[in-house]
Amino acid sequence: MRQRRLVYVRGATDIVTVSEMIPTPRAAEEASELMMRFAERTGLTSDLPKQRYLWTDAFAVCNFLGLAQATGEQRYTNLALRLVGQVHHVLGSYRTDDSRSGWISGLSGQEGEAHPTRGGLRIGKELPERRVSEPFDEQLEWRRDGQYFHYLTKWMHALDQVYRWTKQSQFNTWARELAKVAHDAFAYLDPSGRRMVWKMSTDLSRPLVSSMGHHDPLDGFVTCTQLRTTKSARSSTPSGPSLEEEVAQFATMIAGQDWRTADPLGLGGLLADASRVAQLMQLGAFAGGDLLEALLVAALQGLAHYARQDDLRQPASRRLAFRELGLAIGLSAVELIETGTEHRQFSRGVEVHERIQALASYVELGSEIQAFWLDPEHRETRTWSEHRDINEVMLSTSLVPAGFLFIPLANAG
Repeated sequence: MRQRRLVYVRGATDIVTVSEMIPTPRAAEEASELMMRFAERTGLTSDLPKQRYLWTDAFAVCNFLGLAQATGEQRYTNLALRLVGQVHHVLGSYRTDDSRSGWISGLSGQEGEAHPTRGGLRIGKELPERRVSEPFDEQLEWRRDGQYFHYLTKWMHALDQVYRWTKQSQFNTWARELAKVAHDAFAYLDPSGRRMVWKMSTDLSRPLVSSMGHHDPLDGFVTCTQLRTTKSARSSTPSGPSLEEEVAQFATMIAGQDWRTADPLGLGGLLADASRVAQLMQLGAFAGGDLLEALLVAALQGLAHYARQDDLRQPASRRLAFRELGLAIGLSAVELIETGTEHRQFSRGVEVHERIQALASYVELGSEIQAFWLDPEHRETRTWSEHRDINEVMLSTSLVPAGFLFIPLANAG
């Protein structure tokens, strides 16, 4: 669905080689149709109620950026900016059925407009968060509001991408402010070391689910490093947190961790993280390549296990599209990993490049997943319609992945 083009652009101090993922006209058209239906259905471009959901909207912002790059049409950039504003006003404020009101940060109206992420952002679930007096119900908790760390890191990345694509500096500042408040709320120190909770209350005052997400510390480390790299490359002195301490604490948390998973969405996340690491190494981040090596090993082991399962041979009615599409998106990043490392030397250089080549053998799996869900017949099932927004947005990401995966290195200056 894509053609590959290498271009050379001038970075802050040197010539940087980057890979642009150019969609075919048909892929861009299909992605645009999906995104415009989503925009109308969720109240972004219509008078319908504003239905904001942080994970889906993070991918949607990146998709609009990718469509702007693919088509040259400013309207998609305008939609990305409009969506950011709507997310901040809806998910940065208390629910309409909450006894509390205003910005969840507690800031005044004008101050909240200037710093919309300082209180974090709600998930956007259908039910209000569990009250202190209510017993925990695992099944019901999935439908309740609050804050998820791994959703917040997706939004940090989306905001940073908006800055890198538009050069409007407040977006990176807002991303770093969100990173600071999220780290302080979700990470804590216990006798075994620094750990994290999975889910916090809307106002970040109490944990709702205390277990730690498998990849949450990794998401924190990669994303905060990305935001610091963006900040360092900016020509003017930026405001907002430096994230130096946060990066150091996440680095301690991920030391020696095993990132293997057979979950397709988790595998896609590992590959997307690997592509960010490979790209940002060109700007001096992630020195040595040890993290990239660990991510490649974990991804290959997980892919080998996943490929042996029969998940992709099941009928559409027994499959969750957005989880599979997460893997398809991650597999789209293999060319970025390859491009970002092809001229680099590693202490175990042969092993790194051999693992990248091994990953390439799985890329066709992503194309198969995408083709399956592009078939209109497979989108007539209940499992598709019940998750229509996230399914359609992530299918669009798989068609036009540059906005989410490709980090414009030269645009950081």
